[in-house]
Amino acid sequence: MTIDIRPALPEEYDAVGELTVDAYSHNGYVRGDYAMTLRAAADRAAKAELWVAADSSGLLGTVTYCPVGSVYREIGLDDEGEFRMLGVAGRARGLGIGTALTERCIERTRELGLHRVVMSSATYMTTAHRIYERLGFVHTPERDWSPIAGVDLFAFALDL
Repeated sequence: MTIDIRPALPEEYDAVGELTVDAYSHNGYVRGDYAMTLRAAADRAAKAELWVAADSSGLLGTVTYCPVGSVYREIGLDDEGEFRMLGVAGRARGLGIGTALTERCIERTRELGLHRVVMSSATYMTTAHRIYERLGFVHTPERDWSPIAGVDLFAFALDL
């Protein structure tokens, strides 16, 4: 299987939004109005960088890379890259898509000349945590936070 990781095309935005909502909904990870944010792929493409993993059968996953100045940044400092809203289609789970998208974010951070990449992940997303830790990310508890009551986020960082 050949996987292409590239910026999302405008005609894919609706499908990317639905893929993201489906990925987060799979294990009950969508709380409150977050589905609207996950579905807003066109807005993410305009205000950040919207990346997809695809093969000949279609979209397999997506991630939003949030460069300095993006309204989608949550915890990144000016000398850090940041990504969020990584989602993998149900049919593609276990194929390394999450790892490949994370590696693209690491590569993008290096391209921008930044020294660290950071991200937040809900405390209950343990499968994702294993991917990040396998790639060298370290839980950074002093940056853990909660965007709304009942949603606690771990911060992870990777020094480059």
